[in-house]
Amino acid sequence: MKTQILIVDDIHEILLEKLKSAGLAYDYQPNIDREGAAAIISNYTGLIIRSKFQVDRDFIDLGTNLQFIGRAGAGMDNIDEHYATSKGIVLIPANEGNRDAVGEHMIGMLLSLMNNLNRAHKEITEKGQWRREENRGHELKGKTVALIGYGHNGQAMAKKLAGFEVNVIAYDKYKTGFSDNYAREVSMEEVVKQADILSFHIPLTTETKGLVDDEYLFHFRKPIFFLMGARGGIVQVPAVLKALNSKKIIAAAFDVLPIEKFPSLGEQEWFHDLSSRDNVLLSPHVAGWTYESYYKLSDVLAEKIIALEHTAN
Repeated sequence: MKTQILIVDDIHEILLEKLKSAGLAYDYQPNIDREGAAAIISNYTGLIIRSKFQVDRDFIDLGTNLQFIGRAGAGMDNIDEHYATSKGIVLIPANEGNRDAVGEHMIGMLLSLMNNLNRAHKEITEKGQWRREENRGHELKGKTVALIGYGHNGQAMAKKLAGFEVNVIAYDKYKTGFSDNYAREVSMEEVVKQADILSFHIPLTTETKGLVDDEYLFHFRKPIFFLMGARGGIVQVPAVLKALNSKKIIAAAFDVLPIEKFPSLGEQEWFHDLSSRDNVLLSPHVAGWTYESYYKLSDVLAEKIIALEHTAN
């Protein structure tokens, strides 16, 4: 069957331009819903999606001619990866496209926390307070930053930290021998002993879901700054709240949460506690979503699809 690609999400036009130049046919339907896509997916050999809906077993079974699924984003957690690959479907993420955006965003959140910028701004503008001693900050220089996961995002974070004269260590359960000029590979035992800052760069899987709980945080020897810019399902927020109460965590930044979007987020018992703290910084899952990454995600994905087609032919 000749390549025919269904695109169900809004993507940068560079992807369309490159597919067209490569002679690959596509059907761009960014406003289609899951039901509409399910009704026609059997006509296509490829699917391109961002996060519009779950590509689960039922949907995959309907895609009887699917050869690949491309995601214009990092990770494949809205796709049943195991089932798709068992059907011989090639999965194509575009992790390289937003790694710089994620690294910059999380460092920005870290610097804001370490220097109390969000709290100080609110005190000045909303409360008429000018408190210097209470907003004394911490310097990043000389601190040990521990990265959990050293894939595209972890590596980008390490490179961007290089100019801050920090000690970057990294733990990755699925990689060995990856020490480089920007980070030193360590065991998890070394992470809990050395970390001043803890930052996550791992996918959401059955193994990592709920990974960060009371037991996980208990082992850290020093008070830490906590950064969650990976996937919200990795962390059990009540455990972080307890660690904030005990001062095991000095401050925490979340770009992702286990529940996202209102009103459901506002209905979570832990949300009001989390959002009321002046040493917690939240952003709405935008760390990897910049004007530049919008282009790069589509550009990277297009190149990978074209390369796959060349290999197949």
